[in-house]
Amino acid sequence: DTGNGEQLYECPMCSLTCTNIQILEDHVDLHLEEQNFSEGGNIRDLELAQRLQTEEDKWQRSEEEKREREEFKKLQRQYGLDNSGGYKQQFLKNMEREVDRGRMQPFDYHKRKADMMECLAFGIDDGKTKTSGVIEALCKYYQDENKDVRHVWLSTGVDHFHSSLGDRGWGCGYRNFQMLLSSLLQNSLYNDCLRDTTLIPSIPKIQSMIEDAWREGFDPHGASHFNNRLHGSKAWIGACEIYSLLTSLRIKCQIIDFHKPTGPMGTHPRLFEWVLRYYSTDNEGGAKVACTSKPPIYLQHQGHSRTVVGIEEKKNKTLCLLLFDPGCPAQEMQKLLKQNSDGTSLKLLRKFVGSLKEKQYQIVAVDGVLSLEEKAACCHASQVLTSEKIP
Repeated sequence: DTGNGEQLYECPMCSLTCTNIQILEDHVDLHLEEQNFSEGGNIRDLELAQRLQTEEDKWQRSEEEKREREEFKKLQRQYGLDNSGGYKQQFLKNMEREVDRGRMQPFDYHKRKADMMECLAFGIDDGKTKTSGVIEALCKYYQDENKDVRHVWLSTGVDHFHSSLGDRGWGCGYRNFQMLLSSLLQNSLYNDCLRDTTLIPSIPKIQSMIEDAWREGFDPHGASHFNNRLHGSKAWIGACEIYSLLTSLRIKCQIIDFHKPTGPMGTHPRLFEWVLRYYSTDNEGGAKVACTSKPPIYLQHQGHSRTVVGIEEKKNKTLCLLLFDPGCPAQEMQKLLKQNSDGTSLKLLRKFVGSLKEKQYQIVAVDGVLSLEEKAACCHASQVLTSEKIP
């Protein structure tokens, strides 16, 4: 009451006074509408923020899936599982490139293509990357060497095979199998196992032989990695595939896994000691040079494989592996056939303990023949195959 008989009405929300109740009601309604709008705006802001976050999460997932697909495709290309063709396709493509660059005449292209197609049809290697006689040359060299080698043990004769236009960049595992097989074919102990393999098979033929081993039941886990198919691909193979193939041929072998360094600076002295025992067992006589009946050893590490063909023991007791590398071209290997008296060409083969410093190595070592029953047992065991580990 204002004292002159006029009634005042106070707003409960902002203390504004009005002389008319209707005006006050309209004023309070404005307050309520403003409050409702404010609250609704907050809700809309929250909804917008949630939607933006959902879209951001979706975009990030999409980008991650894209990166994973690209990485997977990169790995497929790296390991030859991208359906880009195999040995034959790469051979032809690389020859066409040589013609385009003027480094091969069209006549040579057609002749080599015809030769390749004939070899592939018969499943045999063309022998164009092979170097024979190196082990025999080494044996002669070591007989005359009088400096620092106390003992040397050498495998039975091994032919060297290097990568060609058809398998460059991915064929080392197959080439090392060819080296190992070239030695086994010279050892009468394995005649029965290899009666169907009298000539060195081509790389596509080796791929088919591994697929045959998988169909027999060897290493189903490994087979699934390749979708049970190698032929027509550039797929890399490793120790497990070599083991499966050899065992399917009734050739007794084992995988030894040197899964971590055993010496200073990331070295693997126990690998060298194992190889020494492999060669020196049954060959411990006093002769300086032991040309043993032992097959070479398949040596695998991440991204590459080589073939151990012997081991030196120096007068100071240090050990040195002798390795055939599929990446070494024939013209370099042939230098070993005319070995200089100072042995400089042996640098191609020699690997000391400090030279092998990969994190992990695997070897496949051959040691005799399996009976049919033993082969069946190995097949069963390979279905849960775990390699022996050197602690």
